[in-house]
Amino acid sequence: MHQSTTTTGGTIMSTREGLARRLVQLYAGLALYGASSALLVRSGLGLEPWNVLHQGLAELTGLSIGVVLTLVGALVLLAWIPLRQRPGLGTVSNVVVIGMAMDATLALVPDAHGLTPRITLMVSGIVLNGAATGLYIAARFGPGPRDGIMTGLHQLTGVSIRLVRTGIELTVVATGFALGGTVGIGTLLYALVIGPLAQFFLRLFAVPAAPGGSTAVAAGQPRGAILRL
Repeated sequence: MHQSTTTTGGTIMSTREGLARRLVQLYAGLALYGASSALLVRSGLGLEPWNVLHQGLAELTGLSIGVVLTLVGALVLLAWIPLRQRPGLGTVSNVVVIGMAMDATLALVPDAHGLTPRITLMVSGIVLNGAATGLYIAARFGPGPRDGIMTGLHQLTGVSIRLVRTGIELTVVATGFALGGTVGIGTLLYALVIGPLAQFFLRLFAVPAAPGGSTAVAAGQPRGAILRL
């Protein structure tokens, strides 16, 4: 009887510790994602696809890019309703935290002058973005709002995830560029390396499953998914 109680207590403690670690990873990953995106802005060498759109809208409206990111995320999340997607804690947190972290970093980090500092910011932003992706997704609290649009359209139309994602990202890049968003070598490099980087960091930051397979507040997340703002 005593042994059974100890085992049960250990399981509860392990589950709580696992949940605490996942929460830390979730919010650290979201904050780092916003900060790394801000480094790409300051590099002036190109942004990840969705932030090209966010920057273009910021130029059009006069709002900060972080505020635009948050507003677009909220609008995209509303589009989940007809697509019957289910948000998780990570989905809602994504909408709020990334934009705040991005604006805070932009307020602290000045524009880079000279090619070497700009390249340094670009490379740092991309690598840290990959680390943020691994932290956030490995926490298993649900996909980002823009990921939900991708998977929802896939389920609705039957078109492959690859084609849906490509179509969405080409659309947002083209629209953002037309509005004044920055497209450059950083955009291309990001597209080429973010997948391998994210996969590496997903393995590095993987959280062991709780005893009995419980994941507490988690929502399902495809193993190969990539966070997209």
